[in-house]
Amino acid sequence: MKVKLWVKSDLNGFFGLFTNCLTNFLVMASLLTVVVGFPSEVVYGTILPASGLSVFIINVYYAYMAYKLAKKTGRNDVTAMPGGPSVTHMFLIVFMILGPVYWTTGNVDLAWNAGIAWCVIEAVIEIIMSFVGKQIRERIPRVAMLGSLAGLSLTYISLNPTFNTFAVSYIGIVCLMIVMMGFVGKIRMPAGLPVGLVAIIFATVLGWATGYMNWGAVVDSLANVRFSIPIPSISRIINGFTEASKYLVAAIPLGIYNAFETMDNLESASVTGDDYPTQEAMLNDGITSFIAGLFGSPFPTACYIGQSGWKEAGAHIGYSILTGVMILILTFTGLFSLILNVIPVVGIYPILTYIGVTITSQAFTSSDIKYVPAAIVSLLPHLADWSKNVADNALSAAGTSAGVVGLDALISGGVVYNGMSVLGAGSIIVGMILGSLMVFIMDHDWKKAMITSGIGAVLSFFGFIHGAGSIGINVSPSVTVGYAITIALFAYYYFKEKDQPLTLKKEGE
Repeated sequence: MKVKLWVKSDLNGFFGLFTNCLTNFLVMASLLTVVVGFPSEVVYGTILPASGLSVFIINVYYAYMAYKLAKKTGRNDVTAMPGGPSVTHMFLIVFMILGPVYWTTGNVDLAWNAGIAWCVIEAVIEIIMSFVGKQIRERIPRVAMLGSLAGLSLTYISLNPTFNTFAVSYIGIVCLMIVMMGFVGKIRMPAGLPVGLVAIIFATVLGWATGYMNWGAVVDSLANVRFSIPIPSISRIINGFTEASKYLVAAIPLGIYNAFETMDNLESASVTGDDYPTQEAMLNDGITSFIAGLFGSPFPTACYIGQSGWKEAGAHIGYSILTGVMILILTFTGLFSLILNVIPVVGIYPILTYIGVTITSQAFTSSDIKYVPAAIVSLLPHLADWSKNVADNALSAAGTSAGVVGLDALISGGVVYNGMSVLGAGSIIVGMILGSLMVFIMDHDWKKAMITSGIGAVLSFFGFIHGAGSIGINVSPSVTVGYAITIALFAYYYFKEKDQPLTLKKEGE
């Protein structure tokens, strides 16, 4: 069978994935230049081009995996997995290592190299995890994986874009309705144009016609237009380990987090009929993250949420290749900043809202309806993590913090900060643990429930989950004790029902 590398509907996926990556690169540039204070020549001359190179490679390889799957299955509707810079880790690396090291020492190279070392550690963890990822994926109930992914999607993919959509309502609402009409209502756009392109055209016309956009920003962005090619350097990695050693232990759970997120996304793709090899996809993430560090970027790559949404929109293989190529060109030339000052970002946000809605729906439609409670429980850690981040941002904007205000004062105001912090730490793993426990309880599979609680106890003991960013020994004793007590509880019912026939039907049977 001749595999089609490009179909017209790939444009829908391209506009979505490309604009998502483009927005993330703009945030990356702003964090590095404005928040941290790195010189623009380092940011635009090396870091962004290095990150762009890694995003190009990860997307082209995901397209290659889709090509192989299409040849193997004889299908021309295979949709490639999307990839880009890890947004969650972007913020963590900036505020946990790049900023603190630079603000303390004033040495750009020292801070930059420390971030690169962090990125490499994450890459190594992902590569190691790839050798056991398939086995882990096979043992976690599908609804728990999809439920945790839905929580991540609902909070970080849908909420903020939707808020931004309604912040500029006269543009955002129009674009949101266009996106929903095209993707959900299956309404054909004028002249058969891609849905995403129509939304962007409307946003651009409205933005410039109403004065929302301005030429001053366009002119300013021209200063960032320059051609730069990143050069690989082992010495940057080696130098970074010296300064980053006291921070690098925190990179371990983030590498594990990335690995589990990839597994969740692969499970989501499997539901749509595209069953990709777990190890190969995880190796792609790990190796491209290593390449990012080698060429000078402190930001790892990640397998993005959204494959099911892009498949629903008609994207196949070409959207991933074109996204990678465009990101490579724009980061090597600095043109991405110019484009985002020509096109209103508010016209792009509704596309992310659609993707978040699609993925969240999948958690409730791809498993037996009796497991809906498990999917809902899997959402909760992400809601806690998102709520904590909103509280932190609000307190920071007011020039204070939770520690200064005090937990008692926050609780009296209805903000259970400590609970949000504990539940949300390691949210993607916590979501899968709690969702799995719900499935095993509903199935009366007490042995698996005991094992899952044991895993929760071990991970919380060392702070990989529920640790609020701390790694060590006995980090969350109350949580660890809680999981340990549930082991005894499940053991009681295991022995009580051991000789009784299991009447509840297990998931997938």
